[in-house]
Amino acid sequence: MSTRRAVPVAVVALSFALLFLGLGGYLGARQTADNDAQFAALRAELTALRRTQLAVPTGTSGSTVDPLTLSADRAAIVDDVKKQLTDEMGLLPLNLLRDRRESFVELYSYDDRGTSSYGTAGYLGNGYFITVKHGVVALGQEGVSDPRKITSVKIAYQGKLLNARVVDVGDAKVEVDPGDWAIIRVKEKVDLPALNTNLAFGFNFADPIFRLGNDYSKGIIVSTGYVGQKTPNALVTCLTDGHPGVSGGGVLNGDGDLVGIPVGRMQGDYRFSFILPLRQEMFRKVSF
Repeated sequence: MSTRRAVPVAVVALSFALLFLGLGGYLGARQTADNDAQFAALRAELTALRRTQLAVPTGTSGSTVDPLTLSADRAAIVDDVKKQLTDEMGLLPLNLLRDRRESFVELYSYDDRGTSSYGTAGYLGNGYFITVKHGVVALGQEGVSDPRKITSVKIAYQGKLLNARVVDVGDAKVEVDPGDWAIIRVKEKVDLPALNTNLAFGFNFADPIFRLGNDYSKGIIVSTGYVGQKTPNALVTCLTDGHPGVSGGGVLNGDGDLVGIPVGRMQGDYRFSFILPLRQEMFRKVSF
């Protein structure tokens, strides 16, 4: 009996195995077909996108704006922002500094003792230059008179020295004094840009300034600095280089105007300088 019952069970098991095998193959084939169809649809979509949307290369720079299209209000705002940044950072455009540098010349004076000295002079126009009195007249220091007499004054121009005559001087008896200024003139025609003078500059604390002078007789060199305070004798202290030779040079404000001349420094400290602000008296004998 047992043998007769086993045969039908085996047949049934085999039948189920064949059934599941066939169902698995069917489902697998169906899944493969679905995947192939999906991939085919995706390829068709990408192909269509390539045909309708061509890739166009683009740069990384920003868009440009024609300055002429700026409104007056916007242009004024831009100019105001630029000026504020310049004032706050104490900067002057390099091209303006280079232009102003051309307005200054090396000054040389010779005395009756056979010695010479050097300084700086700034061009005012029509052959006139402004400088310090102690650069063209022998002055004493700290109450000690100077027995020398300066016999000639010259300026360096285009590789040669031109004779200059003293036109006017202040009333200084010693160096580093409110009267320590002078006007000289050359008779030869010189092609130099004239400085724009500004007598109204306030020299307020921490105002940025620019000093140009003949440092150590090595040519006109620029130095930046800041206003300190006004002294009782009408000079101004500032933090900027006061090397030998810069006396008579120029002190410029943030607009590039000539507002003063360096006249000296604190003894033993080359970074602490004295400035003589411009005043109308200095130009009383200057004519254009």
